[in-house]
Amino acid sequence: MAANVFKDDEEVIAEINIVPFVDIVLVLLITFMLTSSVIAKASFTVELPTAASAGSAVNSTVNVVIDADGKLFLDGAETTDEKLGAFVARASWKDKDVQAVISADKKVDYGHVVRVIDVVKANGIKSFALNIQREL
Repeated sequence: MAANVFKDDEEVIAEINIVPFVDIVLVLLITFMLTSSVIAKASFTVELPTAASAGSAVNSTVNVVIDADGKLFLDGAETTDEKLGAFVARASWKDKDVQAVISADKKVDYGHVVRVIDVVKANGIKSFALNIQREL
């Protein structure tokens, strides 16, 4: 009772295997998501303050950066407080769980950072983090 190993009729496979395609697309999506945040942060230099108890990185939707000159950047593009408020209001309306990460150069006036926090919170974002570097 041996099985027939060699079949005489060769059938054409008419199915498309989509699993490898989905795997590749997901890998590309993850790569794009990781590199887009790095590119936005690498476009200008900000010297972050350090702290011994710095937590892990936060997945964010809104990245706000204040450089040493006090210029405000939203996701890599220079902006104003009014434009930041409008963007944050739209983002929080679309997603109630949206988070913001505020990065400020350590030379920036404390009042300027507090003003940006007020703009973010007043326009609907309830969760935000201050980006710092861990002391070594």
